[in-house]
Parts: sequence; C-alpha cells; structure tokens
Amino acid sequence: MNTSAASSPSPADDSVTVRQSWREVWRSYLEPASLRMFALGFSAGLPLLLVLGTLSFRLREAGIDRATIGYLSWVGLAYGFKWCWAPLVDRLPIPLLTQALGRRRSWLLVSQLAIMGGLVGMALADPRQTLGPVVWCALLVAVASATQDIALDAFRIESADTRHQGVLAATYQTGYRLAMIWAGAGVLWVAAWAEVSPAAAPAAGVIRAAYQQSAWQLAYLVMAASMLLGVLTVLFSREPVRAALPPARNLVEWLRGALVEPFADFLGRYRWQAVLILALIGTYRISDVVMGIMANPFYVDMGYTKDEVASVTKVYGVIMTLAGAFVGGALTVRFGIYRILMLGAALSALTNLLFAWLAGHGHDLTALIAVISADNLSAGIASAAFIAYLSGLTNVQYSATQYALFSSMMLLAPKWLAGFSGVVVDAVGYPVFFNGTALLGLPVLLLVWVSMRKMPLSA
Repeated sequence: MNTSAASSPSPADDSVTVRQSWREVWRSYLEPASLRMFALGFSAGLPLLLVLGTLSFRLREAGIDRATIGYLSWVGLAYGFKWCWAPLVDRLPIPLLTQALGRRRSWLLVSQLAIMGGLVGMALADPRQTLGPVVWCALLVAVASATQDIALDAFRIESADTRHQGVLAATYQTGYRLAMIWAGAGVLWVAAWAEVSPAAAPAAGVIRAAYQQSAWQLAYLVMAASMLLGVLTVLFSREPVRAALPPARNLVEWLRGALVEPFADFLGRYRWQAVLILALIGTYRISDVVMGIMANPFYVDMGYTKDEVASVTKVYGVIMTLAGAFVGGALTVRFGIYRILMLGAALSALTNLLFAWLAGHGHDLTALIAVISADNLSAGIASAAFIAYLSGLTNVQYSATQYALFSSMMLLAPKWLAGFSGVVVDAVGYPVFFNGTALLGLPVLLLVWVSMRKMPLSA
C-alpha cells in the first residue's frame, strides 16, 4: 500500500483503467497497514458498549431505574459532537509526546490511556452506593473514545491511497466488531464466571440481591487491560507521512488554520457540490439507524429469549457484518466506490422489508437467522464503501477535522429521527414501520445516482 495520499484527494478512484486481480485484492488484507488497522479497530470498538449497552445492563442489575438509565445514555452524544474538538487533534501538539511519536500516534496514545483510566474508575465505583463516579468515568471514556476515533480516522486516511481505503475500512471494522462482541458478550461471560455463587432465580424482587460488585469489577478491569492491544500497536507503529503545515505566527492565525480552513477547504474544493455531498452523508445510513432503534423491542415483543437474541444478533450477526465488510472492501477496490455505495444503499433498504415479513411470521428462530444474515451482510458492505467514500473526501492536511465532521453528520439526522420510532410503532405497528424505514432509503439511491452523474470520481 502507498504510505501517503494526495494532498487533495477526491472521494475515490472509479476511473482507474488498470484493475487489480482478485489475488492482489485479497492479499492486500495481509499487508502491515491492514493488520495495524485491525488492532486499532479493536481498541476503537471496545469502549462503545461499555458506556452504553453493557453499562445499562449492569446498572439495571444494580437496581437503577430505567428512566435514569435512559438519561445516562446521553453520554454517547460525545461521539456526535467530536467534530467540535477535532481541530485540536489535527493541529495541537502534545508536549513531549508529539515530538517523540508524531501527531497522530501521540493523540492515539493519550486517548487510549484515558479510556483505560476511565474503565478502571467504572470498575471500582459501585453504582448502588453512588452513581456520580460511574457517570463521570463513563463520560471520560466516551470523550476519550471519541478523541481516539478522530485521531484513528486521520491515521487510517493518511496510511494508504484512496483506492485502498476500502480494505483498511474492512480490517478496521473487523477489529471494531470483534471488540463489540468482547465488550458485549465477553464482559457478561467474565462477570458471570466471577460470581461467588450462581445468581438466584430471576424474580422481581431479587435484582439488587443478584448484583455482585466484585464480579463486575473484575469484568471491567479485564476490559481495561484489553485496551493494551491498541496501546502496543500505537507504540510499535510508524507515524504516517503527513502533509507539512506552516507554523502559525500568532493565535489568530492558529485558530484560522485549526477551525476555519478545514471547513473552507472543503467548501472551496467542492463548491455547490458540497451540498450534494453533505446530503448524501447525512442520509446514507438513515434506513438502518431508524430501524435499529426498534430492533431490540421488536425481538422482545416477538417472544425471542435473551439467549436467542444474544446468540443470533450479537454474535452471529457481528460475524455476518464482518463478512459483509470484507466483501464490501474487496468490491470497492475492484469496482470503485460509487457502484458499491449504490449496492449497499439498495440492500440496506431492501433488508428492512425482511423485518416487516418477520413481524407477520411470528416467533421463528430460523427466520430470524435468515433475516439477520441478510441485514448484517448488507450493513457490512454499505459501511465499508461508505467509510472509503468519507475517507476520500478529506484533505490530508485537515483529515482529522474533516472526517470527524463527516462521521458526526452521518448520525445526527438519523438519530434525531429515530427518536420518534417508538411513537410510530405504537401508532401503525411493526410491519408498517419497517416498510416505512425501507422507503426512507429511496432518496439515498437518488443521491448516489446524482453524485455518480455530477461528481465523477478521479484519482
């Protein structure tokens, strides 16, 4: 893989006349840059569930009411507003560390150490006694994790040329999804193994009695130790080739370079096409995100047990997402980004129709496996192509800031709209809701098609 990128790359290269053979495509997954991205993807995926899904399970077992747990999910908003401090990650050096490790690796190391510290704090705090320390440590983990994402996205973009971004995205997603399995199912396995005695039979009045702080403490300490994979990868990696940035003469000039120029650069390069790009970014995953909010309530209402949901959606589903990511990364290298963007958008919308079919089919584990297979495979293909697309939009001089803005915008509108999904389900039922989320994907197909016509991609 090329270790540098053009100073002003376009979204991807769909017009390259020389295509790589399938053997060369698949061999690119074993290159050092891909393997590094696998390990760093693991460190990026680990914190997310530990401050959201897994934490909510732990708090509920500790007897915390559902309303409070819902409010605490707002710590995840750090991921949606990471663009606010992305300019600092792009331009601000860390004393001593930046000189020793480089711009990207220094921020990666600091954020990873902060995540480890926050997880240790969450391990030691007992939510039954006081909730404050748990909340503050969870917020630290979320902010540090979002900061790691900023630096890591820039590290990935600067580590390879545009056409290989699909492969890096696929290996990144592989590590990310495996970490989510470890942080979702693995932490529960460790906590269950560490229990002094088997939990009493579940009943309404024994939630507090079943909670064992020592078991959860060990589980979160194991998760903190798991971040060492990312730390070691950063320490033993080389800093990617960076574009030279002229030194700022004063504070005003520094602020202009850090805050204004990244956005001005994007608007200057794409002009009126920037509106089209931002519309595509803001809506591409809308079908999946809006539908996904109601997925777990749907499983419960359909009578699927916790074991069935965990096994099929959390483990098997992640495996299918990984398979889709690898396929999507290879297809992107082989056929170009726009074609696979279109394929991913179409599959994401169509698979929502399968959930509408499942809603009328009743409790059927085989049917659930089939639907999850199709849905997660399509999600992996769409994500690999979309990440490659976002990577190609950035200028390597401002890669952290610009990519953070793009990745944040990707979720803001869908997340806001998804907040009304429960009201819609109550009003019209699951089948109509799922069909409606599929229709949300039609404007996305139009935007991809217009982009292909109005913004032909070049090298």
